[in-house]
Amino acid sequence: MMIMKYLFLIGWLLLTFAAGAEEWKLDDCSRLLPEKIVRVTVPAESGERGCVGARQTVDLRPWRQMPVTFSIRARAENVSRPAEAWNGVKFMLHFRDSNGRDFWYNPGNLYGSFDWRELSFMVLVPEEAESGELWIGLQDCAGTAEFAIDSLKIAPLFSRGSDIAAQYRPAVAARPARRGVMSPSGDFTETTVADLAGWGGNLLRFQIVRNWGETNTDRDLEEYSRWLDGRLDHLAQVLQWAKKYHIAVAVDLHSPPGGRRKNGDMAMFYEPDYADFYVQCWERIARRFNGNAQIYGYDLINEPMQSARSAENYWQLQERAARAIRQIDPDTPIIFAANQWDSPEAFHYLPASELTDIIYQVHMYVPLEFTHQGVFGPGEAQTYPGEIGGRHYDREALRKILQPVRDFQLRHGAQIYVGEFSAAVWAPGAEQYLADCIDIFEEYRWDWSYHAFREWEGWSVEHAGEAPGSLVPSSDNPRKQALLRGFQKNR
Repeated sequence: MMIMKYLFLIGWLLLTFAAGAEEWKLDDCSRLLPEKIVRVTVPAESGERGCVGARQTVDLRPWRQMPVTFSIRARAENVSRPAEAWNGVKFMLHFRDSNGRDFWYNPGNLYGSFDWRELSFMVLVPEEAESGELWIGLQDCAGTAEFAIDSLKIAPLFSRGSDIAAQYRPAVAARPARRGVMSPSGDFTETTVADLAGWGGNLLRFQIVRNWGETNTDRDLEEYSRWLDGRLDHLAQVLQWAKKYHIAVAVDLHSPPGGRRKNGDMAMFYEPDYADFYVQCWERIARRFNGNAQIYGYDLINEPMQSARSAENYWQLQERAARAIRQIDPDTPIIFAANQWDSPEAFHYLPASELTDIIYQVHMYVPLEFTHQGVFGPGEAQTYPGEIGGRHYDREALRKILQPVRDFQLRHGAQIYVGEFSAAVWAPGAEQYLADCIDIFEEYRWDWSYHAFREWEGWSVEHAGEAPGSLVPSSDNPRKQALLRGFQKNR
């Protein structure tokens, strides 16, 4: 662990890059101050349109397939609030991939007045990336912003993972494949478990969850502790039902102490009090359920997100929690999660653990324009298979998206668990998307759980409809049939 940490620090120091003032190209609304500060001013009478400031070209080739942070110090004065959250004070990278698709990365919700502070964002640089353009300035707003260009840093967020082999005890290596669903987010009855067994499912990912989609929650640790105890009481009952119906249970701490920040990052990656309490929570769970044969694995973090450096990153905190669990429960497998919301691309840099019986989790919602269409608001319908977001998607495209996970599996001999995958009820071709995903999971011998079972109607295979707000109960439909065909392999 310490060797890996030092290698990470050495790599960061060697690869950190800062640009000089001569590399920035300024437009008419910006000027370079003697202190190497670029000041950008847009008067209100300009109409608050467009993007102005300074820009420079960045060579992306050294950073391919690496998570890279871009940071700069800036301040703002009376910047008007833009119509879109991604505009305002602008610190942005723009580039195109080999298919001609455009990508933009930048922090959002930057307006008003604030003193000097660091602005940052993270990019996982594509394998085909050549160069990009970095922008600083103001977009679709009025006011003044200043940027300390000598403070610009471009640095790898994490080191690449090692090539150590994953280790599994014979009892874990020989376990039968598991195929199932995410649980309802609230309480549920024995009927829920019995119906899942009747469908042929043999895995339930039990969500310990609240405040989903909200920010700055779960900050009161005493209150969080009382809530957690209540959920663990319910889990104890669910495990009894699971034993009766021969269903394995992944214990998923879906809502961690400290919650998420506005940018989606988990607070516990930056605030030690929440990190320590998180480890204590897993010690509590392990003490209570140590030796319970129905537990498929301790699912450490749901969809971690970390976009800036910290003293203990998303992987190191999971490793600490896992080692604490192993002091109490030496036998139950432990499930590690990839960064960037459990994305397939984060497996490019996900390390393998030296601990025994570690399962690695991925979630599959790519392309998001298809799987989540209509979930966050109205938009143009996207059909699978077909052209989505300027790219053709079919089974082979999905296979390519999942290739980093497959490479990780082969490189480490690791067990893979697809903790979530889905497509909205009304998404045209959802049944084919689910079938193609399941076929790939089966080909690679990955365990999987569909999101979700009797949770929200928009993901339900027991509902049908062509748009949000028009769903009706459905006892049989193509999406449900795709799922049931997958469950048949359990028999």
